[in-house]
Amino acid sequence: MINGGEPFFMKGGGSSGVLLIHGFTGLPAELFLLGQFLNQKNFTVLCPRLAGHGVDENNLMRTTKDDWFNSVLDGFYILRGACEKIFVVGHSMGGILTLKLAAEQKISKIVTLSAPIFIDDGLGLKNLPPKEFCGNACIVQPRRKLDNVPQAANEVYKKTPLISVHELIDLIADVKNLLPTITTPILIMHGEEDHTAQPRSARFIMDNIGSKSKKIVTVPNSGHLIPLDENREFVFEEVADFLS
Repeated sequence: MINGGEPFFMKGGGSSGVLLIHGFTGLPAELFLLGQFLNQKNFTVLCPRLAGHGVDENNLMRTTKDDWFNSVLDGFYILRGACEKIFVVGHSMGGILTLKLAAEQKISKIVTLSAPIFIDDGLGLKNLPPKEFCGNACIVQPRRKLDNVPQAANEVYKKTPLISVHELIDLIADVKNLLPTITTPILIMHGEEDHTAQPRSARFIMDNIGSKSKKIVTVPNSGHLIPLDENREFVFEEVADFLS
């Protein structure tokens, strides 16, 4: 397992728990700073490791969108056994999984951070081969060099399996259809300079979700990794205020 790929649990002093869900090819360490911040606000925090993540690309290509969601369900049931009120915060694909969870389970409030309804054209999805021709093929993933974050947050996969990209696309399609059925209060946050998930993704969620209580916040001068970006304190405060 990659250092930082392990799940983390932080016991809080109150009766409310926050389930954190990391993103595609990511790992729990990416949400550790947010978890610490929320724990200091008295929340119990749990961030599970999604199946196939936090290890290597060979593990990832053997898992599906259903495996990833089952990891989320495992975390939800564990946290529900410890807390009276459950909130869920997901980054990137974790935001998509958060929406899917809200369509199936009773959750007090949800937050999506950079959820990718529309993936940026610059990532080359138009050149993605059909699923049946992907086999074990992978694309090289850029190295990450972020400052003032847990070192493990920079430990990303060197390659991304193409078959797993198809699973992500299928998951997004599923959740787009579920949006009108979701009524959970929601905070939608997105970086205005996100070059992975198009910023218009946030507006699509806002316009199509069935929730009556919904709020959208754009994070200035920030890209896709808003839980780790230089404006993360702003993000953390917005999330904590919404959940309180």
